[in-house]
Amino acid sequence: MQSVHETANNNQMGLPSEYLTFTLGNEEYGIDILKVQEIRGYDTVTHIANAPEFIKGVINLRGVIVPIVDMRIKFKVGEPTYHEFTVVIIMNVLDRVIGMVVDGVSDVVALAPEQIRPTPEMGAALDTHYITGLGTVNDQMLILVDIEKLMSSEEMQIIDHSN
Repeated sequence: MQSVHETANNNQMGLPSEYLTFTLGNEEYGIDILKVQEIRGYDTVTHIANAPEFIKGVINLRGVIVPIVDMRIKFKVGEPTYHEFTVVIIMNVLDRVIGMVVDGVSDVVALAPEQIRPTPEMGAALDTHYITGLGTVNDQMLILVDIEKLMSSEEMQIIDHSN
């Protein structure tokens, strides 16, 4: 497995970067495969009082307490349902283990720099600072998310900035 620096160097050298793709509603998203620790089925979570609606609660993963974020609620993608196909992507983000609920995991894709387009300007009404670009795979658009920027953003309140 490559280090983060190797991935950054690959992009600068024109080599492909690998992304885990997942679905939310009708859209496909991609995150850096190096951030992914494991993929599991959705399991019962322990709810935390006064947590934002998109934080479903926490799970105990081999002794580590992991917050579970439902991206369908966060991104306002339809009504979330939990069934045997609901997936939790366990990630290591900024030295913190976090779980992310998605509709399903699709594939791991390698994208060369020429397959990635910059994020279009959406104006102040839409916060897109966590979107690194739009990838194209077989004529399908893939929204590439910088999961560290998303999880450390103020409204997520998952990563403590005081460390």
